[in-house]
Amino acid sequence: MLYTTLFFDLDETLYPSSTGVWAAIRERMNQYMRDRLRLPPEEVAALRRHYYETYGTTLRGLQIHNQVNTDEFLAYVHDLPIEKMVQPDPELRDLLTSLRLRKFIFTNADAAHANRILAALGLHKCFDGIIDVRALGFYCKPDPVAYRIAMSLAGEITPQCCIYLDDAIRNLAPARDLGMYTILVGDEKISTAADRSLLRPHDLRLAMPELWQDNHDDHDR
Repeated sequence: MLYTTLFFDLDETLYPSSTGVWAAIRERMNQYMRDRLRLPPEEVAALRRHYYETYGTTLRGLQIHNQVNTDEFLAYVHDLPIEKMVQPDPELRDLLTSLRLRKFIFTNADAAHANRILAALGLHKCFDGIIDVRALGFYCKPDPVAYRIAMSLAGEITPQCCIYLDDAIRNLAPARDLGMYTILVGDEKISTAADRSLLRPHDLRLAMPELWQDNHDDHDR
């Protein structure tokens, strides 16, 4: 198979969970629901999890049930010192720039947050585009509609030509059902929800050297 397009999840896929970024975002969500929406403090954590599990993101649940101000919510939950939490990753930058396939960020977050993460990692020039929750019309992973929209926005019509990397098993299953080649990031154990597992995205060259060889051969022709 000649792959042409790679989709990368953002949070805890391009950087490890040890940075604490996603844990901090979850806490900011709890704070917003408690302090801005005045929801009962003792119910906030469970309600956030319910929305996440039911709708794919807390935001989607709040849009449906609590008429949340979307712009305010996204700005609030991502208001973190990203530059202090995420460090430049020249190894990953070199890998991505050496891979001459089309590469897109595919995230349930917004582009503003994605751009801050990419800048902190030193990866802001490594991708062909960011497909964020706004571009998706607020459909979000793992809704199968989100994957079809992402492919359309990337100008890709053949799922079998796509590789998708994500740290969340539940986000990989719909991509695999669609026909994409799926890679679970953050765990080397084989998962039935993915075609392959990698501890880090940095390991992609060792796991799939053909991506570089196939591209090189095609480029030479």
